[in-house]
Amino acid sequence: MKNVKKVLSLLLALAMVVTLAACGNKDDGSKESSSQAPTSSMESSAAESSSETPKEGTALEGTINVVSREEGSGTRGAFVEITGVKTDKGDMTKPDAAIQNGTDQVITYVASDAKSVGYISLGSLNDTVKALKINDVEATEENVINDSYALKRPFNIAYKAEEKDNEVVADFMKYIMSKEGQALAGESGVIAADSSAAAYEKAKDLKGEIRIQGSTSVTPYMEKLMEAYKKVQPGVTFDFTSNGSGAGIQAVIDGNANIGMASREIKDEETKAGVEATVIAIDGIAVIVAPDNACENLTLDQVRQIYTGEITDWAKLGK
Repeated sequence: MKNVKKVLSLLLALAMVVTLAACGNKDDGSKESSSQAPTSSMESSAAESSSETPKEGTALEGTINVVSREEGSGTRGAFVEITGVKTDKGDMTKPDAAIQNGTDQVITYVASDAKSVGYISLGSLNDTVKALKINDVEATEENVINDSYALKRPFNIAYKAEEKDNEVVADFMKYIMSKEGQALAGESGVIAADSSAAAYEKAKDLKGEIRIQGSTSVTPYMEKLMEAYKKVQPGVTFDFTSNGSGAGIQAVIDGNANIGMASREIKDEETKAGVEATVIAIDGIAVIVAPDNACENLTLDQVRQIYTGEITDWAKLGK
């Protein structure tokens, strides 16, 4: 009987080793569909409870709670394009993904749920969440610059051509692309679009209002730009709304904003509607989990499979 117990113990230990296979080391071509790995009601209950946080370094099991941004978000648009979640059939993000309407909301949700995964602007990353490596590459500014990190996108300002003739708007856009304006990109956790920009030269005192709407990801950088610009042009005021890339560009098209903030490329239909754009910074997209989540690395294809619902359980990824 003792020998039988020893054999059973060895078999159990081997099974645990297999389960704890390193996260990100699976064959990228593997397809794990929700129909092949149904989630038990017990696992579902555990996934819904953020209080059931595993100890740091332990492997997770149970449903992966997918967190995504709302349609029209520039971060979502760039994310689904780069990861392949968007196909010829459209955006294939899981229908039951937990949709959040801003960067802060994504961070709050993921930080409170150890079994969730989300994505945010790299410049918005803080210590309440953990950024995963992608294809064994850390999500850092240096790796975005040297092109080794796969998830990156432009920060654009969008506007109509006539805004170039608006003295106040044109001067603010000049400030954004100046040495002083571009230096604020680094302070906001993003990368300057022009590291050799010339210094801003103030021609005269200006007065007027600039209406800006758009991306929540661009917002921290734009807030620094507005604050700094008001010090050199105190007669200029801002009407500012942080409401998503799509909403910002539409406001420009409708004449409700002078400048739209977009954390993605400008679409063909937006260009046809008279929208022009200037890249003001480059940003990475961080795939985030709670600090206690044991996963450290995912391949880009695993990210795609998680967000399309082909991989639905943490146990398929392991530690």
